[in-house]
Amino acid sequence: GAAFPVLFFAVQRLGAIAVPISARERADGIAYILCHSGARLLVHEASLTDRLPLPQATPTVIARRAIDPAAKLTDLPFAAATPDDAPPSAVDEDATAVILYTSGTTGRPKGAMLTHLGLCHSAMHYEVAMRLTSADRAIATVPFTHVTGLVGVILGMVRAAATLVVLPEFKAPAFLELAVHERITHSLMVPAMYELCLRTPGFDPRSLASWRIGGYGGAVMAPATIARFAEMMPRLDLTNVYGATETTSPATMMPPTETAARPDSVGRPVPCGEVLVMDEQGREVAPGEVGELWLGGPMVVPGYWSDLDATRENFAGGFWRSGDIGSKDDDGFVYVLDRKKDMINRGGYKVYSVEVENILMDYPGVVEAAVVATPCPVLGERVRAVVVTDSDIEPTELARHCADRLADYKVPEAFRLTREPLPRNANGKLMKRRLRADEGDWA
Repeated sequence: GAAFPVLFFAVQRLGAIAVPISARERADGIAYILCHSGARLLVHEASLTDRLPLPQATPTVIARRAIDPAAKLTDLPFAAATPDDAPPSAVDEDATAVILYTSGTTGRPKGAMLTHLGLCHSAMHYEVAMRLTSADRAIATVPFTHVTGLVGVILGMVRAAATLVVLPEFKAPAFLELAVHERITHSLMVPAMYELCLRTPGFDPRSLASWRIGGYGGAVMAPATIARFAEMMPRLDLTNVYGATETTSPATMMPPTETAARPDSVGRPVPCGEVLVMDEQGREVAPGEVGELWLGGPMVVPGYWSDLDATRENFAGGFWRSGDIGSKDDDGFVYVLDRKKDMINRGGYKVYSVEVENILMDYPGVVEAAVVATPCPVLGERVRAVVVTDSDIEPTELARHCADRLADYKVPEAFRLTREPLPRNANGKLMKRRLRADEGDWA
């Protein structure tokens, strides 16, 4: 609810460092973050008390405060400590404002140090690119403890003096009902949420006439979904936002007028930002060629909290080495093909999962798709796909659909169809390593 933004700004006014923790974290993960960051005060919703680690597991924490989300804002911790006439603490713009722990898809999460300057830059990126004003109204559908929720939703809305409505849990019918009632103009969601809106019985675009900007990221949006929104809601500008915790959210943003023409691009670098495409030797490649994306600019974090080794490994020359494989075209538009570790090598041929996932998402009835490798003693790796569907689809139909549109070595050789959402971690990031290890029913 409103308690999180209020507490966040209170921490900043005090000159302290905020360490947001997902409500989905368990006791061990919470204890690790508290101890690694050296946190002194833990503020949490009262309903989460039973999930917290024991006090002896968090020796740096000297106080815990439970809050009722429905309580008056004046009753929250820090309310008395930050009277209106008290000047804010003086802090350097390069000082750490927030430590956000990365998703930790492998190993322990790392604490990215978001600076005051980076936060301000990113808030302005959203304000300018999405033309936000005080007349805008947004529904928060992503966690405030994720960089998109914190920066894109809270800071973006506050920067524009706009209105923010909080939805505790995304369900498409509830979201649409609230969107109509609150006359929303702005959203930041993952592509699957937009697809679920389209599939909701009774979806009526006429009742959402005020909805003008739809930001999305974290995955590709199927061209078919973009086309359906263009047909049903021509006033809604869909815009791709690509970034990470290490870039304080956006590193590139798609001009809304270009989305339909370039559905596979994540846009151009944000103002003052830079994207390099680098080969394995750390040399920049020519436009159109594929390499690792290095992201630079004032919004890029200086490193990881209390982790010099990880900082040296992931940052170079003012750039963050994203681990994403992609390219840039002659017009400066950026394309993300795959995570470096997720790229599939089938008998020497490279298969980028995003390309195959895009094709699968274009098939009627497919809600989500994830393409992963399975080990093969002959070819090294083979391609298989997990497909989330709300219809009765046969694997042979999907294979034929792919074969008509892709080179033969890119066509998945096994499928698993499910009605359950794809597995994601506490930050909403797809956990492909779990899919790779899945020995369930494949056809």
